[in-house]
Amino acid sequence: MKWLVQFFTWWNGQTLNTALYTWLYGERVGEDQFGNIYYRYRNGAIDPALGFNRRWVIFKGESEGSKVPPGWYGWLHHMTDELPTETNYKPREWEKPYVPNQTGTPNAWRPPGSTLATGARPQATGDYQAWSPEG
Repeated sequence: MKWLVQFFTWWNGQTLNTALYTWLYGERVGEDQFGNIYYRYRNGAIDPALGFNRRWVIFKGESEGSKVPPGWYGWLHHMTDELPTETNYKPREWEKPYVPNQTGTPNAWRPPGSTLATGARPQATGDYQAWSPEG
């Protein structure tokens, strides 16, 4: 069953093509607290199409970009060449811990004025004029 899921979906971890590419060209460089595994081109080779060393992540479970911790995010996006595991990366005080995407759940953010926020729409303030086709 896992093979079938890998063959037909990309959001449940890696596809077969990504697994083959990783096996052929990838060098495992680390793993984060969520079980995501990080790779780069073997021996620091430069990707001829990009002009720099390619880096990627294989997510454990559902592919959710917000599950990449700040230290690994910086490494993936070439903001730093030092691996978070080698530098004892400590998140800054303003960096929040991972929270799964809450869209579609009861915990989803409801902006002020949303009918879903309180179940009742706030009263109109009088700054709106309805459009009329007559003019």
